Amino acid sequence: MKTFKNICIVAITFLAFVSCKNDNQPEVKTVEVASKDVSKTLDPNATYAKVEFGIEGMTCAMGCAKTIEKKMAKMDGVKSAKVDFDKRLAMVEYDEAKVTPNSLEEAVAKVGEVYKVKDMKVVDDFDGEAKMSMEDCIKACCANKSEAEKKDCAEDCKKACKTKAKTAK
Repeated sequence: MKTFKNICIVAITFLAFVSCKNDNQPEVKTVEVASKDVSKTLDPNATYAKVEFGIEGMTCAMGCAKTIEKKMAKMDGVKSAKVDFDKRLAMVEYDEAKVTPNSLEEAVAKVGEVYKVKDMKVVDDFDGEAKMSMEDCIKACCANKSEAEKKDCAEDCKKACKTKAKTAK
């Protein structure tokens, strides 16, 4: 009996030593994600809306946030879905004829009972998106003009872009 007890103690100690790794470096895994070709499935004449909402209950970026993001992205009529784990924020652009804010909320709830949608709001632009640089704004403003017109409109575009940047803050 004493020998059996000693073998059990050695086995438990060995298992504890092997299974409890205290690595400071996270394990890195590369995961390929098959994205759907939205250009083939979306109606170009549809009216698209953007919503932002918080998601409570997420504990990890890969298991929680990515799973919720994939679930919403696969919905018919969803143009784009992004879940930012750090901000606990979801940003979804969808066809208003096929998707409703309630159906998005239901999709999140179906992923897991612990996930709760809060503060859903319709937005013109996502807060989480990178803002357009001044140079890109000016290029977009003068894009469909001739070279002579571009020179004339450059100052006006610069003023308009500065005003746009101030109101976005």
